[in-house]
Amino acid sequence: MISPLPDTIEWRQSPGLVPYRQALDEMTARNAAIAAGAARELVWLLEHPPVYTAGTSAAVAELLDPRFEVVEAGRGGRYTYHGPGQRIGYVLLDLKRRARDVRGFVHALEGWVIATLGDFGVESWRAQGRIGIWTRDIDGREAKIGAIGVRIRRWVTMHGFSVNLAPDLSHFGGIVPCGIEEFGVTSLARLGLEVDSQAWDRALLARAGEFLAMLDKPCPPETDR
Repeated sequence: MISPLPDTIEWRQSPGLVPYRQALDEMTARNAAIAAGAARELVWLLEHPPVYTAGTSAAVAELLDPRFEVVEAGRGGRYTYHGPGQRIGYVLLDLKRRARDVRGFVHALEGWVIATLGDFGVESWRAQGRIGIWTRDIDGREAKIGAIGVRIRRWVTMHGFSVNLAPDLSHFGGIVPCGIEEFGVTSLARLGLEVDSQAWDRALLARAGEFLAMLDKPCPPETDR
């Protein structure tokens, strides 16, 4: 496949499990280097060992059972679980080169995940007042299949998204995921689809050009999150 990404953006796929703190340190350093014009932008796909991460709005009462390490992530949002079988996408882009629209960046990131899920036959959507990517679970109820959490420093983005390919869903029971108690969490495996990280990454890369094009124009005011 010919990559739709320009040479100014590095596409990185890390094998194995990358410890969360290690990834956070590298992201922070790369963010500063991009802002200083000393490094290329980065889309980094990886998986972590089991970990709970706390966003800037995390409430202690939503940490129900800290059975895994808990790390303050510095991103927006509340508590999130990361672990094997969940594909993480860290997206470090310089918005000064684009529309300088933070809301538009988040909307485009959501759209990238939603479109890629659609390529595997999974209909998903944004839900008003609920951060994340939602779909219909096997019981017919809405459930979260992907999470979004970003931080912007000097107009350079950090963090990004996670998508549940085949994680151990019981691990989400240690927290109230993203502070939303009334809805569950699902995965492609629970929906009966076997999608490994390589297949997911190929489908995501195929839509990268569309995602980048969305960043060149501000998010329309009427667009629902």
